[in-house]
Amino acid sequence: MAKATKKQALGRGLSALLKDPDNNINSASDKNADKVVGNIVKIDIDDIEMSPFQPRTNFNEETLRELASSIRELGVIQPITVRKLAFNKYQLVSGERRFRASKLIGKQTIPAYIRIANDQESLEMALVENIQRQDLDPIEIALSYQRLIDEIQLTQEQMSERVGKRRSTIANYLRLLKLDPIIQTGMRDGFISMGHGRAIVNINNQIDQLEVYEKIISSKLSVRATEALVKNLNNPSEIKSSSETVGIPKPIKKGIKEFSEYFGHKIDVKLAKNGSGKISIPFHSEEDFNRIIKLVKSAK
Repeated sequence: MAKATKKQALGRGLSALLKDPDNNINSASDKNADKVVGNIVKIDIDDIEMSPFQPRTNFNEETLRELASSIRELGVIQPITVRKLAFNKYQLVSGERRFRASKLIGKQTIPAYIRIANDQESLEMALVENIQRQDLDPIEIALSYQRLIDEIQLTQEQMSERVGKRRSTIANYLRLLKLDPIIQTGMRDGFISMGHGRAIVNINNQIDQLEVYEKIISSKLSVRATEALVKNLNNPSEIKSSSETVGIPKPIKKGIKEFSEYFGHKIDVKLAKNGSGKISIPFHSEEDFNRIIKLVKSAK
């Protein structure tokens, strides 16, 4: 108990130190900077401005209210991080959800780690720290990587070292930015997954991208079904009958292509010499099978 009281008193002492005009700390070399930088200090929420470097742009209101309720009961368990701009003026580096939730319930102060950094360092800190979070959507992560490339001039190899991700993983995220903006928005809103996006990005024509995107939504295509659809779209010549030597009429060949695109799988057609034949529709799982059943029923 005595240790907790001592820690709280120390926090109040540091807060008082920051509010003393004679101890204005703006660089690591300033007097008393070592007592403040890296320590947890309670800061007035009104003295903190939002960061222009925040990669997150979407905040779920319901989860924000849940966090606010938790903070009301337990307080801010993990301090936010700010950088000092001037006397009694700070900029948020990380912890925007905690900051917003605290403001939501009318808290006057918030515990914070204080950093002294320039704009470039602050941007890199914010982006690298936020990339590590689990609740960013794929497009937010991709945009964060792109900003590290454009504004910090990091290579993919350097980013790999900073964020602890494989270079191939970073490249896969960056490729998502080649998707049509409508598809990017759909991914951010949860209509399609990153797996869907990685399949669609292999289509160069954005009109074709949008057509596939709409088919994924309307037919509830799985990622594997989407990959097959994209493969058929990019390589229509590969949609062949297992008995092609019989000589399939053009109308049937066209029908095979349409079937394959509709079901999201390569449809196999066996044609006998007398003109009769058999259509085979493959599926990859029970879920995929049920999806195909729904497509058949909806076509009635």
